[in-house]
Formats: sequence, structure tokens, C-alpha cells
Amino acid sequence: MRVLALDHGTARIGCAISDPSGTLATPMAVIEPPEARAVAELVAEHGVELVVVGLPLHLSGEEGSQAALARTFCGELEAILDVPVETYDERLTTRMAEASRREGATAAPDSIAAAHLLQAYLAGRAAIEGGDDER
Repeated sequence: MRVLALDHGTARIGCAISDPSGTLATPMAVIEPPEARAVAELVAEHGVELVVVGLPLHLSGEEGSQAALARTFCGELEAILDVPVETYDERLTTRMAEASRREGATAAPDSIAAAHLLQAYLAGRAAIEGGDDER
């Protein structure tokens, strides 16, 4: 299953996509300005079957204003896409992206954060599905 992950922000959207097997996450170009229509174009172009939008929670797990914006954006996507849209906890992905950049990653920081989000989502899904098979 090909999954598109989004790190939604008010200035841009970081994007990452999985390979068709749903194993690897690869950063893509950012969407600037952040528009649902541009996401729909990526979904169609890459045969995406699921969109995962990062939900920025506080370390306590509570939702704040940024989470409300992400949920609103999810609603916009659900209105125009024919594939499911889910949210996934994105806590610490920005810090992970910063570390990846220090280690030499060259993609846009927002897209690196989306790739970390996607990798965590895929790993969580594999664990739930008993997907700890030999890869």
C-alpha cells in the first residue's frame, strides 16, 4: 500500500511517500503554499491509497491550536480525496528531522519530518498487523 505522509504547517507542507510495499519512507518536495488541491494531485500522480497527516500534540498528549489546524486540513482533504485520511502523532519528528539534517540529509526539513512520521506510522501498522516478518 502506498502511503503519503504530510507534515502540515501554515507556510508549507512537508511530504513523504512510502514505496508500494509500505516499507520505506522517502521525502518529497514541500508543497508551498499549503493547499489541499496540491495534495490531491500527488495522490493521483503516485497512486496513493492512504494519506497520513501529522497531528502535532503537546508532550503531555494534549491538542493545541496547531492540532486544530491539522484536523481542519484533514477535513479539507477528506472532502476532495477518494482515499482515507488519518492523523498520526507527530511529536518529536521535527527534532528527529533536525538530527537527520545534521547527519547529512539534504531534503527539506519539513519533508524529512514527514518521512520520520511516515516511518513511525508504517512501523506501528506493521506491529499491529503482526508484520514483523522477514524483510
